[in-house]
Amino acid sequence: MKIFLNNRALFRISGLDSEVFLQNQLSNDITKLGANRIQLNAYCQHQGKIIALFWLMRFNDSFLLSFPADLTEKIKSRLQMFILMSDVKIEDISKQYFQIGLINEKHSNAYSINENLSLLIKSNSEMIKKEKSSLFEWTKACIDFQIPEVFLSSSEKFVPQMLNLDINEIGVNFSKGCYPGQEVVARLHYLGKAKRRLFTFKSNCEIQLGDSLYCASSSAAKARGSRYKGSGIVVNNVEYKSFFYCLATLDIDLLDSKITLNNELGPTLEKINNE
Repeated sequence: MKIFLNNRALFRISGLDSEVFLQNQLSNDITKLGANRIQLNAYCQHQGKIIALFWLMRFNDSFLLSFPADLTEKIKSRLQMFILMSDVKIEDISKQYFQIGLINEKHSNAYSINENLSLLIKSNSEMIKKEKSSLFEWTKACIDFQIPEVFLSSSEKFVPQMLNLDINEIGVNFSKGCYPGQEVVARLHYLGKAKRRLFTFKSNCEIQLGDSLYCASSSAAKARGSRYKGSGIVVNNVEYKSFFYCLATLDIDLLDSKITLNNELGPTLEKINNE
């Protein structure tokens, strides 16, 4: 199944210093990125909160960054700040190339996300028949495989551990050198324990990006009363075949508790065990 991902931006990072530049800015080890692979990378601010979550790829002698399009201006201006005297060029090539998500479909030139999902990059000059498949299909597949997103509305709200990026070092490498926010992320990894993680939920009622997860029986709800804002946040969401699905952060000590959306009277969320 081919799905045109017209909701994503695409940047090309080129120049002699491009790999060193990205290595100093992103959370994963760029030197370990192989051809035809997508590497998840958190782009963090100094407090360890994720500004954007990139799909990073090697592209000839340069790199490609794929991310939600609503972050375009924020990302471009911030990356430009750190170029200084380096031989690095940042180009927004979103209008020059198609990004095509592949579900359970193999293509020799595609970049693999996992065994089931991959991304095909095609220039506008290449004639491609656009499929009728909806973005909902792609979002549902990403939720099924617990691939989170960070949008403009959720930028700077999560540390990498909240999105499970530290598990098997899928999005964070703890052996590489420094990057913005590295001290905070590393301290939590070595000296602390993540209290909030990413899980998959299902509901009969509508779920919106940014909705809060509410647990009336939690100690936080009882202690804070009306000031209690919830114990998690919806990260990705989709309506699919009459049901609503989402990836959401949740305090791990509440996994066996009743979770509702936004308040005590909100719809119940059913946790899906896909870990």
